[in-house]
Amino acid sequence: FEGFSMKPVTSHLMRAYARQPVSFVRGSGATLWDEQDVEYLDAIAGVAVTSLGHAHPEIAAVIAEQAGMLLHTSNVFRIDWQERLGERLCALTGMQKAFFCNSGAEASEAALKLARLYGHHKGVAEPKILVMENGFHGRTIATLSASGNPSKQQGFEPLLPGFLRVPYNDIEAVRQIADKESGIVAVLIEPVQGEGGIRVASTDYLRG
Repeated sequence: FEGFSMKPVTSHLMRAYARQPVSFVRGSGATLWDEQDVEYLDAIAGVAVTSLGHAHPEIAAVIAEQAGMLLHTSNVFRIDWQERLGERLCALTGMQKAFFCNSGAEASEAALKLARLYGHHKGVAEPKILVMENGFHGRTIATLSASGNPSKQQGFEPLLPGFLRVPYNDIEAVRQIADKESGIVAVLIEPVQGEGGIRVASTDYLRG
């Protein structure tokens, strides 16, 4: 990013991220433009958030239409579109229930809570969850504890107990720890790891 110029960074934002010295002002499909109108290919889709592209006309129209009617009522009331989407997701996945939340970390946090709850219902006093080396699951205290990057965990200790870590894409390591340890109630795994590179799990490993 040598040679880039940006407006001065405000001092009122916490330095939680190592932000790059570029600011995007508009997008179309997989293309982004910065403040100097330099064009970029968006190869990460906003960390997979904008996987349908930027400024998609149909999506923009639906968002504008909904914003003109109703923005938020909270989960203490029935939400028709949420119920419809839950039904559709269950039909596609073969699962029975859906839970909607605001981020990946919150989804992982809910999964960890459900796993522990399941364990307690089965009489497991100290439920354990199997996680993988180099995994990343979020920045809440539970998902940070489940993640496998010590540099991101540093400064936030003590981390939550109850996580057993094994090498990624190694089904024998999973079998060995499952035979040795009691109280394992869940496995938390990314089919594609993105910490420090891209690691894709094999189909046989995921099946196993």
